[in-house]
Amino acid sequence: MPPSSLRRIQKELADLVRDPPLKCSIKPVSTGNPEIDLFRWIATITGPADTPYEGGEFDLAVQFPKEYPFKPPKVQFLTRIFHCNINANGVLCLDILDKQWSPSLTMQTVVVVVVVVVV
Repeated sequence: MPPSSLRRIQKELADLVRDPPLKCSIKPVSTGNPEIDLFRWIATITGPADTPYEGGEFDLAVQFPKEYPFKPPKVQFLTRIFHCNINANGVLCLDILDKQWSPSLTMQTVVVVVVVVVV
């Protein structure tokens, strides 16, 4: 992986740990003690109040391509969820994760958009 991708991912992870979005936690995937894979994360979102998802916990897998941030991360719900913007395989239909992706976007933005979409 290019060093610039790794640096960007490390910075975004540090930002998310320091200031996590409301009702969300994120951590890199552990590959074995003490190694972690910074290119794969698990995010957990708590269902927003006053929605059908209230009180639920929803896990998402995040996979960064080697070209990150010039290509978007892949984000997929691991927890089954019924929503018009999420297909049966848990894949999100979000323009910012496809044609509208920009290197200026961050995982902080992606997570906030996912939470808003689930409402």
